[in-house]
Amino acid sequence: MTVDSATLSAAAAPPHPLREFWSDFSENKGAVAGLVVIVVVAFVAVFADVLAPHPPHEQYRDFFLAPPVWQEGGTTEFLLGTDAVGRDILARIMHGARYSLIIGLIVITLSLTVGIGLGLIAGFFRGVVEILIMRAMDILLALPALLLAIVIVAILGPGLFNAMLAISVVYLPHLVRLTRAAAINERAKDYVTASKVSGAGLLRLMFITVLPNCMAPLIVQATLSFSSAILDAAALGFLGMGAQPPTPEWGTMLADAREFVQRAWWVVTFPGLAILVTVLALNLLGDGLRDALDPRLKR
Repeated sequence: MTVDSATLSAAAAPPHPLREFWSDFSENKGAVAGLVVIVVVAFVAVFADVLAPHPPHEQYRDFFLAPPVWQEGGTTEFLLGTDAVGRDILARIMHGARYSLIIGLIVITLSLTVGIGLGLIAGFFRGVVEILIMRAMDILLALPALLLAIVIVAILGPGLFNAMLAISVVYLPHLVRLTRAAAINERAKDYVTASKVSGAGLLRLMFITVLPNCMAPLIVQATLSFSSAILDAAALGFLGMGAQPPTPEWGTMLADAREFVQRAWWVVTFPGLAILVTVLALNLLGDGLRDALDPRLKR
């Protein structure tokens, strides 16, 4: 009995990297659930204008602090109730998802861009340059994260953009240290030496040869920092130093509802649950990415 050579070659061929990644990732059911939740949140954020039952800033003066639909006094017009000025909570939570995801994306993009650059410089330019960069990062790490963000926002002034900039500075040291360690580890490998011998320049070594092989831990750290950025942005909004009213950002919604905690539980509960579910899903997703991308953790 003869076996087709094409069949043999197909059987001997390694699996596609994406298929292998999904196989490892899908073993973690919590990570898959987190991915589904994030996809749903992203869908709601993108199409909030269509999905939301009411405009987020519209005030219905006949429905101040209206309870959810299942509670006595509730109405199907406002499924999750209204706030103190008659705005639909469901609509504001849907639009708030947009702000939270944008905050996370901008913070991680800024932190990754600057952190990768500084980390690669510290990893390739050993000596005085490395010492200056790493000691500056150590100083930032020595300060409490939220306190540092509050100080930066206090200097720059309250506002959504300044809050995102402050949070980016807070997460910068972690990415710089991680990039530097990965770059130093990769520099000692044979393929980097071969690239040097073949005439590759410094920038090519840094960004073309070494950086792609450092991305796995950076992706995991960025995913976990994404959830922390949403939490910190909500904390700054709660303190009045982030997004300013009437922006439907989840932390700002919590700040506006502080005085109604005892007599209108839904005004605080639903924005808090939105933060909880989104951050939990991102953390589960980050754990799954770590398991799939780190060879030492593969089962």
